[in-house]
Amino acid sequence: MPRNSPEPDRTEFLEPHPYGYLYVGARVAPPAHGALVRRDKERERALARFRVLADELEELPAVVATTVYEAVLMPPLEGAPGHDVVLLVTVASPDRLADVLGSDAYRQLDGEPLMTARNIRRIGVTGDDPSATYLLNHFTAPDPERAVAVWEDLARWYVDKAGVDNSTLLQPLDESPYALVNHVRLPGGPVRFLLTQLVRPSFRTRVRAALRGEGMSALPVFYRRR
Repeated sequence: MPRNSPEPDRTEFLEPHPYGYLYVGARVAPPAHGALVRRDKERERALARFRVLADELEELPAVVATTVYEAVLMPPLEGAPGHDVVLLVTVASPDRLADVLGSDAYRQLDGEPLMTARNIRRIGVTGDDPSATYLLNHFTAPDPERAVAVWEDLARWYVDKAGVDNSTLLQPLDESPYALVNHVRLPGGPVRFLLTQLVRPSFRTRVRAALRGEGMSALPVFYRRR
C-alpha cells in the first residue's frame, strides 16, 4: 500500500435488528467519589429483585430477552447517568412495547424508565456473554439526526483503533434524556478500553473534536451481566 494512501474502512454496518427495546435504570449505590463501583448489599438486593421481575417479563409473548446489568465503572462526568443497576428488555418489535409497559412485572420495577427505543445502526452481534464487560454509552446532542452521522464516523475509528467488533445503536421512540445510547460488548475490560483511547492522539483530534464540534456529550457507564 502506498505510504499516503488512506487506510481501508473495515466497518461493516449490518441491517438493524427489528426489535423494540426498553431501558430501565435504578440508582441504588453509585460511587460517591471516583469511578469504581464497589460491592453493596442494597445493590445486591436490587439486582435480585430486578432479576426476578426480568424472568417474569420473559414469560410475556412479546419479550425476546432480558438482561440485568450491574455497573462496574462509572466515570464521574458532568451529566452522566447514575444508574448502577439497569435492565434492558428486548421486545419482538417496537409495536409490542406496549405489551411490556402494561404488564404487572413492569409496574413492580423500582426503576426509572430511561427510554423505549429501536435499533437504527448495527455492527456485528453484541450478544450476551456473561464473562464480558458491556458499555452503555449515552449521547446527548442538540440535533439527534446529525448525531447519527457523527456516530457512524466515530464507529469507524473504534473499529479500526480500539478493536471494537460490535455495536447496537439505540434511538429513543419517545422523550428521553439521551439522543442515542450505544450498547457494546467490549474487547477487554473497561480500564483497557479507556487506555486504548487515551494513548492515541487521534482520540482527541477526531473523536473528542467531532463531539465538541457538534455540541454532543458521550457519557459512558461500564457494566457486567447479572
